[in-house]
Amino acid sequence: MHSIYVLLYFIAFAVIAGGAFALMWQNLRTLEWDKMPKKHPEAPEPGEEVMYVDLEKEKLEDLFNK
Repeated sequence: MHSIYVLLYFIAFAVIAGGAFALMWQNLRTLEWDKMPKKHPEAPEPGEEVMYVDLEKEKLEDLFNK
């Protein structure tokens, strides 16, 4: 009786794994690799100012000591 459950488990596992692989394969095939953007959409334009955090050790120590 337990061998039937084991068999059903492995059959269900194979069906789910096969479906996941088929979905992944189809999604990869539908990508248009030649038309993918070369630049990130949120990347700054040339000359545009960007905010950043300066994490130099001296400045962090000054903040910690205050």
